[in-house]
Amino acid sequence: MGTINVEQAIFATNEGQRDFETLSKKLEPKQNELKEKNDEVESLKKQLNTQGASLNDEARGTLVKQIEQKQKTLERSVQDARDDAQNQQNEIAQRILQKMGPMLVKYAGDNGFGVIIDTSNPWPNGPVLWAGPAVDITKSVVDLYNAQSGVPAPAKPAAKPSVPSAKPTTISPAAPKPQGAQPPK
Repeated sequence: MGTINVEQAIFATNEGQRDFETLSKKLEPKQNELKEKNDEVESLKKQLNTQGASLNDEARGTLVKQIEQKQKTLERSVQDARDDAQNQQNEIAQRILQKMGPMLVKYAGDNGFGVIIDTSNPWPNGPVLWAGPAVDITKSVVDLYNAQSGVPAPAKPAAKPSVPSAKPTTISPAAPKPQGAQPPK
């Protein structure tokens, strides 16, 4: 019997790292656009908090409606961006999994495994209560996949200066994960 964390394996392949990084870069402009919209809403909220008492009822009402409208538009845009990113990530994961599946079956047969269990969803959300590292074949399968795929390992980025993230915590469509997935660390 063996175990494999399929989601981790997909993210750990050279192809997965390359494709998810490409997707992240592709989604960056939308992420920046959403951040700008969020900043605009936050600025209007701050304006309401600081000037609200001095505004007449009509001006305050107009500002509140403007904030509500922009907030609603932002929330819809964020959800659309998340859904789009999720769909694109799922497509990448599915494509890799379709290539990995037959290779995993062959690996299991060649190495005498009668059962391979996916541990992507840990207990209590998944069926595996505990499995020791001795039966985990995730790294071996990733190494075999990388060797057979012909996709080179991603280049290690040169030490870049640390840039603070421009992503507000309420908006994160640039890096959504397939459901339950964990990014490589």
